[in-house]
Amino acid sequence: MISLSGICKTYVMGANHVRALDGIDLTVEKGEFLAVQGSSGSGKSTLLNILGILDSFDSGTYTLDNTSMSNLSQLQAAHYRNRLIGFVFQSFNLIHHKTAVENVALPLYYQGIARRKRNTIAMEYLERVGLAERAQHKPAELSGGQSQRVAIARALITRPSLLLADEPTGALDTETSEQIMAMFKAVNDEGMTVVVVTHEAEVAAQTHRIINVRDGRILSDERTDQ
Repeated sequence: MISLSGICKTYVMGANHVRALDGIDLTVEKGEFLAVQGSSGSGKSTLLNILGILDSFDSGTYTLDNTSMSNLSQLQAAHYRNRLIGFVFQSFNLIHHKTAVENVALPLYYQGIARRKRNTIAMEYLERVGLAERAQHKPAELSGGQSQRVAIARALITRPSLLLADEPTGALDTETSEQIMAMFKAVNDEGMTVVVVTHEAEVAAQTHRIINVRDGRILSDERTDQ
């Protein structure tokens, strides 16, 4: 599913060169549920951005679903993101002037699917996350937990091979965080590969495998009891 070999990434900040990733080797099999854990500045967010084809890398190889992700054009990167990956972010990244159903349907718009059909499919996914009754509400009318569930429905609507979640529980209370993690477990049980980036040990412990990152390197790679 995912194969990273010797991945390096350096950012130039003025006169300084910051090595964000320093030779990352990582293999993730289809259907795994894992957490990438580390403190601020550890390189975990850079790793997520590379996995999500949101950022390039300087050297090494990255293969996703048997396809090389090296030297992609912007158009190619967008194509693979839309076809293979679903994203969930801490800040939800919902479009404020659109309703919940319109937000969920947005990835299908980029696939050229007609409005009526994409909204019908979006309603099915809102029902799946328990928010059908909030379909016509805009983000300002939703709680944090509801907004994150809308974001999860949006991430799942294209039926991606890989779900990437960046600090998905960081802005939520404990009970809501547990509900969100339960949703990730459910889609993983259906065979989807799920990668959660978090600094919260209790969140990481709910996955099946924990990758600890420090100073741009993998410090440890351990299975959990889940």
